[in-house]
Amino acid sequence: AKAIVVSSGVTDEIDFTKLAERVQHKAPSLRLVVVDGHRVGGVDLDQQDASLPPHRPQGHDIALLLLSGGTTGLPKLIPRTHDDYVYNIRKSSEVSGFDDQTRYLVALPAGHNFPLGCPGLLGALGEGGCVIMARSPSVSVALGIAARERPTAVAVVPAVAISWMDADDTSALESLEVLQVGGARMNPEAARRVGERLGCTLQQVFGMAEGLLNYTRLDDPDDVIINTQGRPVSEWDEIVVVDDLGNAVQHGEVGELLTRGPYTIRGYLRAPEHNLRSFTPDGFYRTGDLVRVTPEGNLIVEGRSRDHINRGGEKISAEEIENHALAHPAVVNAAAVGIPDSVMGERIGLFAVVRDNLTLDEMRSHFRQREVATFKYPDSLTLLDELPVTNVGKVDKSALRSLLTPMKGT
Repeated sequence: AKAIVVSSGVTDEIDFTKLAERVQHKAPSLRLVVVDGHRVGGVDLDQQDASLPPHRPQGHDIALLLLSGGTTGLPKLIPRTHDDYVYNIRKSSEVSGFDDQTRYLVALPAGHNFPLGCPGLLGALGEGGCVIMARSPSVSVALGIAARERPTAVAVVPAVAISWMDADDTSALESLEVLQVGGARMNPEAARRVGERLGCTLQQVFGMAEGLLNYTRLDDPDDVIINTQGRPVSEWDEIVVVDDLGNAVQHGEVGELLTRGPYTIRGYLRAPEHNLRSFTPDGFYRTGDLVRVTPEGNLIVEGRSRDHINRGGEKISAEEIENHALAHPAVVNAAAVGIPDSVMGERIGLFAVVRDNLTLDEMRSHFRQREVATFKYPDSLTLLDELPVTNVGKVDKSALRSLLTPMKGT
């Protein structure tokens, strides 16, 4: 970091002179920049020479940095350029039917790729439509806003869609024309209820902040919309499905999805070692998703090849959960796995070998003390004398999953 930027509009109670002195004392290499709308630092913007040419970024310049899911618990920075992100948004808008009559409800955190640019709020604004912001996707908040603002399109994760469909009164959503669902695979039984319960078209979306986007089309047959996660948005998207050795699998077989295309990145920002693992020598991105391809070219997502738990669309590193658990003084060993769940897709199942008895509430309190995000708290805790291992000495997570039963979401 080179500077700390603060807005003078945040509060009138800050003495910026003293704050600057404190910054200089604590971090001599940093400078304090105060922004008040007319001045940046000591520069009066109203007095600047208007004849100076404005900075015009090139299409290949980085426009924004998105965050990866963090396969090792630490997110990577995803550099998206002006060219690729504009293409991303425009192609998404085409297949989602966005136009100047679109009223888009932002129900998920606006900084996530899905509600931001798939086609998201930027797609709605780009077509001259209206954007409606909600502070929460909860039934009480989102449906209240929908009743007043009459949205025509919204993007949610399966758990949110299910909670809306289960609401006592769904009349607030009668203006909806398209309900986009992504972030995790939607159970076909739940997908089948969307049209009947909400009276709108379901559009399944499967993609990643690194690039590749797949959509079911609005005019696809019900069987495709309910049972698949769509097909690539661009005719220039390349996809290959491979086995553990990197060989292409037979059509219809399950394998890891590799992709390359006009809006898919070629590498994470300043992460050369990670890039060697995440990209093939010829530029294909290893998504870590297990898929199979239907004869019509639609993808069906079967899970993750990497050790992730997909809880309501949040991809959580199992290793991160295990590291937090191992920090508890009573824990000798730990392993985290995903438990199939009818609403969230997966919940977090934690297995532990302990020195003393330990309850789930005590473990969750431990996570709270470590200031872990609440969606990463374990949903179940199973104590074992030892963790099962494979022939090569790795923890056998398949054996652990067999000890668990699917959870009924609430």
